[in-house]
Amino acid sequence: MTRDTTTSPHAVVVGGGLAGVTAALRLADAKVRVTLVENRPRLGGLAFSFRRGELTIDNGQHVYLRCCTAYRWFLDRVDGARLAPLQDRLDVPVLDVAHPRGPRLGRLRRTVLPVPLHLAASLATYPHLSLAERAAVGRAALALKALDPADPALDDVDFAGWLRRHGQTGRSIEALWDLVGVATLNATAPNASMGLAAMVFKTGLLSRPGAADIGWAHVPLGELHDTLARKALDTAGVRTELRTRVSAITRTDDGRWNVTAGAERLDADAVVLAVPQREAHALLPEGALDDADRLLEIGTAPILNIHVIYDRTVLRRPFFAALGTPVQWVFDRTHASGLDHGQYLAMSQSAAEDEIDTPVATLRARYLPELERLLPAARGAEVRDFFVTRERTATFAPTPGVGRLRPAARTRAPGLYLAGSWTATGWPATMEGAVRSGFSAAGSVLTALGRPHEHPLEEAA
Repeated sequence: MTRDTTTSPHAVVVGGGLAGVTAALRLADAKVRVTLVENRPRLGGLAFSFRRGELTIDNGQHVYLRCCTAYRWFLDRVDGARLAPLQDRLDVPVLDVAHPRGPRLGRLRRTVLPVPLHLAASLATYPHLSLAERAAVGRAALALKALDPADPALDDVDFAGWLRRHGQTGRSIEALWDLVGVATLNATAPNASMGLAAMVFKTGLLSRPGAADIGWAHVPLGELHDTLARKALDTAGVRTELRTRVSAITRTDDGRWNVTAGAERLDADAVVLAVPQREAHALLPEGALDDADRLLEIGTAPILNIHVIYDRTVLRRPFFAALGTPVQWVFDRTHASGLDHGQYLAMSQSAAEDEIDTPVATLRARYLPELERLLPAARGAEVRDFFVTRERTATFAPTPGVGRLRPAARTRAPGLYLAGSWTATGWPATMEGAVRSGFSAAGSVLTALGRPHEHPLEEAA
């Protein structure tokens, strides 16, 4: 057994995703000795990159919004903000290829006017809804703005039911509410908690004019979440152990913790479990939560990512969203991947329960013709590569009632804490939620250790 005799407290963080890296950095910044243990050969959790031939591929397209202040803190902390810039102003091209009079392009754009007028001009000219539907959307948005997303009663309400009660048609839900909601919640409106939906729309679209401006990595995600994150951890003095599985966490006779990590046993004053809910359930000591089995009731939702490399440029925009087609969002990843000739497009398909196990050949036969419908330039282009990445448990499922299942950072076992986007952050399963959970876990550790600290977003204010 290893045992440190210095006076500095020691924390072990189990899990090297965004939640774990954030917790480790926050603790190290407060002069706590930190060991971070990760089973994978890299950091970054489910937002990572891999090599395919000469290219660097992201497992899936990840974006964030200007209102994602915690993830923006993370980017600043690892010196990566310049590599994942935000739009100057929200601008989302939305292409409908099923309109009776042919394909129609609309845009969701904001102005500098105050909320809610910042979206008024865009909504007034949005061609994918009728005049009556646009007016009804405005009324529903005002009703949504009056809600408190933290109200527990909203957790049991499904988003689609609320929308229908506020005059939203099936077309309105498809062409606007689900366009945003599916991408941020990883669920369609009938399967989404109203509490989480209210948080997304109220924070992103109805808090301040620039809150929904979109940012995304212009480099591979691995450069941000692994390379730069590991450099930041090293500089902060964090000991990082990759390819190391934690098999047990036990309480010692003196009230500290013992973590079995590979062949090593680490003594710790605090442990942060920053792993998915099922892994956390398997490692939690008995009695750490009132009802640990509730973690197993937090479902998961998949995301399917379809990657296509053409021999020429077929898309002139950085991204667009689509209607009237199975395609949801399409991003140009050409330069980020290192492709020199042709164009690399990545399709992000959220709430993909029906397709997550579909064979690649079937997906190719289904989606290449859809891209040709959306992008006429693709009709004569050669497809040089077509492949798929599948994240079967990409996020927790934001179903009605999930809020009461999500645990807080602090457990009943002194010195043991939880982190991960599935914990009670108030956010859906996003990079923002993951970082916020790391804040909460680290803050709880520091409070228990008697270390003075401020919330990082208050420090940045």
